[in-house]
Amino acid sequence: MDETRYIARFDEEFPDKLRFIPACPAGIYVRGELPDPDVRSVSIVGARACSEYGRSMAEYFASHLAAAGVQIISGMARGIDGIAQRAALQAGGKSFGILGAGTDVVYPEQNRDIYEMIKGHGGLISEHPDGTAPVGSHFASRNRIISGMCDILLVIEARLRSGTLITVNDALAQGRDVFAVPGRLTDGLSSGCNKLISEGAGIARHPDDILKALGLLAEKPVSTKCPGVRRIKRFDLHGKEKTVFDCLDLYPKNVDEIIHACGLSVSEVMKILADLCMAGAARECARSNYIRTV
Repeated sequence: MDETRYIARFDEEFPDKLRFIPACPAGIYVRGELPDPDVRSVSIVGARACSEYGRSMAEYFASHLAAAGVQIISGMARGIDGIAQRAALQAGGKSFGILGAGTDVVYPEQNRDIYEMIKGHGGLISEHPDGTAPVGSHFASRNRIISGMCDILLVIEARLRSGTLITVNDALAQGRDVFAVPGRLTDGLSSGCNKLISEGAGIARHPDDILKALGLLAEKPVSTKCPGVRRIKRFDLHGKEKTVFDCLDLYPKNVDEIIHACGLSVSEVMKILADLCMAGAARECARSNYIRTV
């Protein structure tokens, strides 16, 4: 993993999926492994400044797909990219980072743990030699490699005008299938995904949608329930505690909204929220704003 090697386009080791895309790179620099061509791959992309909902969905899809043996590819960026890759690695799967800098450059610094985890569990890939600094134009051009190396491109969260949709255009030009996670109609961060679905992209409601499209049959089908519903069984909630928890969502809610919805006193709600956070069933994602965990 510590040595970077160069693989030219006409070398036998060069990925076939990448060899025939428009504007195929002349060669790639690789640190670690390349994706196994005989194993299905999904590229997961989305907003850098993602919401808590986007974070939850990235973790949910990446961890379940990785556990089913799917290779997870992304751009190692902050937000959805890094969240998905971290979740895939933590689930025991393999992940591959397509970089906008040299494979020896850690960027962004907040994802350094992914660089460490990926050792022996995937690889880092770039069309730029070691020592190349991260430059804006590099990130736009690497998108064609992110989509080019996958079987399916999964969009978790995207605005109507975003770099993520550039990757979608690359995927479509390359003949890749595109899926998107739906969101609320009033949420700007989901507007790009909702538009993609309305234009014919596959709707990703749960990991089985992706696994079926890949032609993979899990021995035990992934739950079709919302991840929040799936995990509540771990907490054994009753009475007022369950009332408060049921008022929470994957989208942040202000404490005043929670109090109004559950009909309990301020002191009762604040104590229960503190208890739920301690138990890992809820989290304060911003001052006086809470979400349920998944």
